[in-house]
Amino acid sequence: MNKEVLLSNIDRIHTTEMGIDRIKKNLKLDTNDVVLYCKNKILDKNCNIYKQGKNWYCEIDNIKITINSYSYTIITAHIIC
Repeated sequence: MNKEVLLSNIDRIHTTEMGIDRIKKNLKLDTNDVVLYCKNKILDKNCNIYKQGKNWYCEIDNIKITINSYSYTIITAHIIC
């Protein structure tokens, strides 16, 4: 699947209240706008974007962001080694 599909729907990306808390905790973020933070990471030209099953995965700067490919909901984000 072409990453342009995700990038062309960047405005649809969102998350839930629980998602905000989970992402902030997992990435140790001090921002309240985790969606904007994630979008900026996704839009970075160095971001590796790929689709597996029903999810998009975006990897950059030792961070992996998981996005549902149907609803464009950010499910979670993790620091990867």
